This record gives sequence, structure tokens and C-alpha cells, in this order.
Amino acid sequence: MGSSKVSVSQDTVTPEEEETVEETEVTQEPPEEESESDLSLDVMFEVLKNERRRFVLKHFDEHEGPVALGDLAEHVAAKENDKPRRELTSGERKRVYVGLYQCHLPKMDDADIVDFNRNRGRIELGKNAGLLNEYLDTDEETSHPWPYYYLSIAATGGLLFGVGELGLYPFAWMSSLVVALVIVAFAVCALAHDQYSEA
Repeated sequence: MGSSKVSVSQDTVTPEEEETVEETEVTQEPPEEESESDLSLDVMFEVLKNERRRFVLKHFDEHEGPVALGDLAEHVAAKENDKPRRELTSGERKRVYVGLYQCHLPKMDDADIVDFNRNRGRIELGKNAGLLNEYLDTDEETSHPWPYYYLSIAATGGLLFGVGELGLYPFAWMSSLVVALVIVAFAVCALAHDQYSEA
């Protein structure tokens, strides 16, 4: 009998080659678009154009972790009305509370800027909050530049005291009055600074 020859096809693939092919196919899969921003610029500026929503973001910039809706509303109301929390009226608190609950927080939650749990009344930062940092004005002391207030009092007091030392006041007791007024001014400024810091 003639011996039969078994021809091996050149297309035969070894197990090692199969693994190589599979790895190549995996690496050729199109990359997921995870790096793209989940927020458009229009959405970002829509959120940031409202002062109340900016106050919400600034609260989280100052305090870490979740916050109760009541505490957040009180913080925002104090900022809006430019007064310490303890001086807020119930109407001022309620107006901000309702606005946050019905409008602002749901809008921010839809954009994943905050995570708003309506049932528990708890709010924390969402995954897209960091995208707004570069657009958020972080200069919180613009309306009350306290260092300049203190410096102005000190400069004015020093100038008036120098005038007294030169003997330019008509009465000697006026130098003592200047010192007393400077002390009172510093005390009032420090008290106001403390109240607004608590707001």
C-alpha cells in the first residue's frame, strides 16, 4: 500500500498564535471616551450664572463632606442677605430653602455637580463638581477686605496721633481722644469681622 501524506495547511494556527491574535484584537478596540467632559460649557455657565448656586459650591469649597439641606440653606441665606446666621429671619431662611429644594439643587443634581438626596435632605459634591473650579470665583473676601479695613484704621490713627505729637491740636486732651477713638474703631471692626466669619 502506498503511504498517504497528510498535508498541513499553512493557515493552521497554534494555541500560542491564537493568544497573540486575541491580544491584538483587544488592543485594537476603540478607546472609550471617558476623558471627554460630561458637561458642556453652556451647562457650566448656566449653573454658575446664578449667585445662589455659586454660594452652594463655595460652601463645599469651605467644608468637606455632605451637608443637611437646612444647614446649607442657612449658609446661603446668610451670604445673600450679608448678615450673620443668627440674625436671619424665618422668612429669609424659608425662601432660600424652598428655592434650593425646588429649583437649584435638582438642576445641579441633573448635571452631576451635586448629589442631592431629596428623601434624606442631604447634599454632597457630584462627580462633575471639579469641572467648575476654574470658572468659580474663589475671592470670597471681595465685599469685605478686612485687612484693608484694619490697615486704614491704623494709618488714620497713626497720622492723627502724629499731628498731636507735633502740638498742632488746639487742646492737649485731643491726643488722648484720638487714641481712644482708634481703639474703639479696632474693636468694632474686629467684632464685625467675627460676625461675618460666622455667616
